[in-house]
Amino acid sequence: MTTIHINTTTPKGTISRHIYGHFAEHLGQCIYGGLWVGEDSPIPNTQGIRTAALDALRRINIPNLRWPGGCFADEYHWRDGIGPRNQRRRMVNSHWGGVVEDNSFGTHEFMQLCELLDCEPYIAGNVGSGTVQEMQDWVEYLTCNGDSTLARERRANGRQAPWRLKYFGVGNENWGCGGNMTASEYATVYRRYQTYVRNYGENQIYKVACGSNDFRYEWTETLMREAGRHMHGLSLHYYTVTGTWAEKGSATHFGEQDWFTTLQKALRMDEIVRQHGAIMDKYDPEQKVGLIVDEWGTWFDVEPGTNPGFLYQQNTLRDALVAGVTLNIFNQHCDRVHMANLAQTVN
Repeated sequence: MTTIHINTTTPKGTISRHIYGHFAEHLGQCIYGGLWVGEDSPIPNTQGIRTAALDALRRINIPNLRWPGGCFADEYHWRDGIGPRNQRRRMVNSHWGGVVEDNSFGTHEFMQLCELLDCEPYIAGNVGSGTVQEMQDWVEYLTCNGDSTLARERRANGRQAPWRLKYFGVGNENWGCGGNMTASEYATVYRRYQTYVRNYGENQIYKVACGSNDFRYEWTETLMREAGRHMHGLSLHYYTVTGTWAEKGSATHFGEQDWFTTLQKALRMDEIVRQHGAIMDKYDPEQKVGLIVDEWGTWFDVEPGTNPGFLYQQNTLRDALVAGVTLNIFNQHCDRVHMANLAQTVN
């Protein structure tokens, strides 16, 4: 007979609502045609944002939204997405499908979306191809209430008051698409870049360093040792993949064994969080640095006949069970997991 002991006298911590966050990357139709249709679209919209998507996200009361990436973040230059929309630079989204984007969804549109959703914006800055000055300027443009040139420019573009920006990621997947750096290289770069992610007025930024993917524990070790005192959070990415990265498996055609394999791999999130958390505990025994799982979810082969760079896949009950398992793991580790973001945004 199995006995379960429940200890109600030793609290572990408070579950943060930010564990239930979302992630919206410029990928496929997540932004263009999904969240953003434009003010002149025949599709019902609220200031250019698809009303149906807005209503759906309001119903689930999302606490935060991460943007613009993902891999896209490290080729995104924020100045391309401000000012009159018909004058913005057109760019090739080289990471996701090679499509040309008109930058009509930029800083003002994203922050407006977050205000309409009453959620915290989480912006990922460009370390891979951007400069320290560019990152510093973006934060000042967003949050400075003074009479600086950048604050004046924001006002000229239609936003008088500064926005409240809490979460800022200093790069994304810099071990891979964000620059192919070693852990020590990124730790050095991170220390420099984060120095200039400044607080203006009463705005206080929670700085998130780029962390590891799945089982790469040496990255966490190096970052905590060499840059831990300069961060508020350290990210972690893990996707549930039934097969291999080359052959991930179908999102809709799967048998009983695929069910078991998928859920077994989803449950490995517990091991991953525990192991990274144990390393963080060595350097941060008071658990002041949050583990930020800002990319998680299922990843299957793309839908046949679609642009492979759009990563289009259907969702089934299997995805819902993976989500339930994963969120429960985050809840169980609420002492270390401070925030998480489902990829991509569910609506």
